[in-house]
This record gives sequence, structure tokens and C-alpha cells, in this order.
Amino acid sequence: MPKTAPRLAALPPYPLAHIPQRKRELLARGVDVIDLGAGDADLPPPPAAIEALAAAAREPAMSRYGFGLGYPPFREAVAAFMQRRFGQAFDPLNEVVPLIGSKEGLSHLALAYVGPGDTTIIPDPGYNAYRGGTQLADAEPHLYAVTPRTQFLVEPDEIPPDVIRRARILYLNYPNNPTAAIAPREYLERMVRFCRERDIVLVYDNAYSEMTFDGYVAPSIFEIDGARDVAIEFHSFSKTFNMTGWRCAFAVGNASVCAALAKVKSFTDTGQFQAVQRAAIAALETSREWLPGNLDVFRERRDAAVAAFREAGFATETPRATMYLWIPLPAGVASGAFSDALMDAGVVTLPGAGLGAGGEGFFRVSFITSPARIAEAARRAGQVLRRLTGAT
Repeated sequence: MPKTAPRLAALPPYPLAHIPQRKRELLARGVDVIDLGAGDADLPPPPAAIEALAAAAREPAMSRYGFGLGYPPFREAVAAFMQRRFGQAFDPLNEVVPLIGSKEGLSHLALAYVGPGDTTIIPDPGYNAYRGGTQLADAEPHLYAVTPRTQFLVEPDEIPPDVIRRARILYLNYPNNPTAAIAPREYLERMVRFCRERDIVLVYDNAYSEMTFDGYVAPSIFEIDGARDVAIEFHSFSKTFNMTGWRCAFAVGNASVCAALAKVKSFTDTGQFQAVQRAAIAALETSREWLPGNLDVFRERRDAAVAAFREAGFATETPRATMYLWIPLPAGVASGAFSDALMDAGVVTLPGAGLGAGGEGFFRVSFITSPARIAEAARRAGQVLRRLTGAT
């Protein structure tokens, strides 16, 4: 057999890759499995989206190639949403890019901007698509450890000058996966200024902009002066609308950056199923009526998760955004060993180190199921922790 390319060997294991098979094995043994691993809620999508998909799937024209243009009304609906939600106007044809999930867009963008000798600046832990796209483009990822010391913010003053000199992309993601951190406006202003002064593309992953609680409203990076010069922002239907398997998302931003991403995509795919794009329009157009009820469910689950894991002996903050708890482990308890032992007990979580070396010492819980199931998962987690630490 031919050898694979070095870039393939350099890729780290994907943190969720082994979980489905392991879960199947546990279920086959009769284990009661509670899955708090992926950010994949057990809730239904908006009814309007389901109805729109069913109707559109019956139209033969919807099953033809959409190509990069996609379904033009989808582009228009995205622009209307960005105007309504963030007060930001975008040209539907030149400043919107339909995506087959934000993951592919985030990783494909690197192919347009980096190559050998270039670097990207990536939060660690962080979404693996940032690192994967960089390495598949034969560039060097610089992993910046985001920790409680900096409120889980990437601080460029702490990045080596040689890395900054070679940097072509900075990936930011707030509200943040996995830490649930949010970014102050002053911080976003600093980061836009940093990228403008150094001609770095600012990739702003805003997948959790609508999953916020307790009065917090997440901004768009384009609410910051100067962002139009350097930024592209990614949004997803996966988390906001419980549409993970539908693989629908979009990017908006600087026209030249959008054009670069669209050009790469023209060689890698022929567009999202147009019926899904029509369904996404329905989701956007009914979001003001539908989203508050969905967020109420997540708020109840968040509160149940915080209470249950605290009761089980874990120190955890109450997040103001996302669907995650980022929970610290006691010194000496490795995140991989803890998550493996917890999976043996029938609870799926993500070890912090699986999302990057900077995540060691933490594990991620997705509050994606009922409060009762979350409480049972927390009880088992407490038992595993006491066993690993020798506590009584």
C-alpha cells in the first residue's frame, strides 16, 4: 500500500471518533448509557423547518445542484437575520457564503490563506477544525493555552513575535466551546485592532451566539469598528435550532475573504441540499417566536447540571452561554483516565485533553438531555471521582 502523506499522520485523533463504537459496545452489554459528550441535544428542530423541508424535498428542482450560489433566498434570509439580530448589513451575493455545516467552512478557509511557513493562532483547547484545516494546508498551528488565568481569552501579547510575524489567521470563538467563556467588548476591540495592524484574517466562530442566558446577548464581531477590513464570521443551525445532522451553516463578512472561501469550496463540494436551505430560512424567520422556548429548556438543563455536579463534589461555574460545563478535576486526576472510567460507568463526557493539551485538568459536560438523566450522570461521576482520588 502507498504511504499516506505526512500531513495525515500529523493530525491528532478526533476527540469524538471513538465514542460511537464504544457506546455501542456498552449498550450491547446492557449498560445504561447517558451521553453528555457531543453538543447534540435530544430536542426537535423548529416545526416550521421540518415542514419546509418536507415540502421542498418533493420539488424536483430542489434536488438539483445548488453549486456555490446555493438557494438565493437563503442568502437573502441570512442577510435579513444579520440585520435584524446584530444591526449589520451584508450583501447576500458577495458577503454571504452558504456552508455544509460550519465545520467544513472553518477548516476549508485555511486552504485559501495558509501554506508552508505560515502559522495560524488557535485557542487550546478549541474546536478541532481550526487545527485540522491548518495542518491539512501544510501550515503550522500555534496553540495558545486558554486558562482561567486569562478568563479563557487568547492574549496576543503572550504569543512569540515570530509566530505573529508568520500568522495569517487568528481563530476566535466566543461564546466559547468548550470553556463556555464569553468575551468583553473591549477585548474584541483589541483583537480587531491587532488583526488590522498585522494583516491577519480574524475568523470569528459565533456558533453559540443565540445560546445565551441570564440577560447576556452575544455580539457579532462586525459590531466592532474595523472588523469589516479583516473578519469573517461563522454561524451554524446545529446548536441554535437543534439541527446538528442537517449540516447547514453560513459565513458572512469581508467580501474578499468570503470570495476566497467560496473559491476553495467550488473545488470541494457542489453546495448544500437546497431543500435544507429552504428549511433553514423557515428556522430563521420563526426564530423570534421559537427560540425563547428552546432556550428555556436549555436553561433548566444548565441549572440542573450545575446543581447536580456541585452536589456530586465538583466545582463548576454557571455558564452564561453555550450548552457546556467546563469542569476542573483535582490535581493528579488526568482528564483521559477520568473520562474513560466514567464511560465504563455508562456516562459519556469529553476529556479536556481530547480538545487540546491546554484542556488537561478539565472535562466537558454537554447538558443535552433531561435534568433527571443529568442528575444520574453527575451521581455516577461523583462515584468515579471518589474512587480515583481515594476519597470516602
